[in-house]
Amino acid sequence: MSNILGYIYWTADPIIFSIGPLAIRWYSLMFIIGFAVGYKVVEKMFKHEGAPESWLGTLLIWIGLGTIVGARLGHVFFYEWSEYAADPIRILYIWEGGLASHGGTIGIILCVLLFSYFTTKRSPLWTFDRIVVPTAFVGALIRIGNLFNSEIYGHATTLPWGFMFPRSVEWHMNYIGQACHPTQIYEALCYLALFGLLMWLYWKRNAEERPGLIFGIFLTILFGCRFLIEFVKNDQVAFEADMALNMGQWLSVPFILCGIFLIVRAMIRPRIHIDYPNRFAPEPPKKK
Repeated sequence: MSNILGYIYWTADPIIFSIGPLAIRWYSLMFIIGFAVGYKVVEKMFKHEGAPESWLGTLLIWIGLGTIVGARLGHVFFYEWSEYAADPIRILYIWEGGLASHGGTIGIILCVLLFSYFTTKRSPLWTFDRIVVPTAFVGALIRIGNLFNSEIYGHATTLPWGFMFPRSVEWHMNYIGQACHPTQIYEALCYLALFGLLMWLYWKRNAEERPGLIFGIFLTILFGCRFLIEFVKNDQVAFEADMALNMGQWLSVPFILCGIFLIVRAMIRPRIHIDYPNRFAPEPPKKK
């Protein structure tokens, strides 16, 4: 990385190191760190509220499955269905790239519904209000991973914090010699700020005593930021060029509206009381 005419010339290698054919990438590392930190945050919440410790492992499996499968299928169906329809086996080739955050969100929502039905026997809002707190942190790390991959950046800009991406084929085709908006950093900063806000709401304001409030704030702010940043971000696929709003923005609108609904709903309903034993609950007896 160097500075050229006031701009950042971003030459970071997306691969940390290689062992034979196995390459360890920054993007993968960000994912791993995000899930590890997220696990510890939720673990502390579950212990704080006296939930069974065994729920953590089950939830991690559901969330991991929902994130990867949902994000992959979201990219396939929302952005490049015609290409994958011609060769469906390539849907499994995740290492080639192609994950959509909106699809990942839908996948997580579906898996939390299943987790709530089969495991907690509680309202899904109970789980959503807790997992979205570290999810904002994970989202920030994923965008840092995108930065290391020199992908998902924005239009050309003359702003002093613009980035040049010489490792990107797209940059050489469309922007060579020009700096672009580092939209990965814009989103990462927004998501980190959101993570801080949600942590404060949970630990200092007991916002979890208004079911759906934390989840609603998460949806409204995260996808609101995503909607605005899309105005300076490059289209992911060619068909978006003729759209007034791109696919990412259209997909963000329902989540924003859902978030606003949840906030209003949470605020007009009575606050509930939660005991905080600060220890895991005894494991329920297994059915014979």
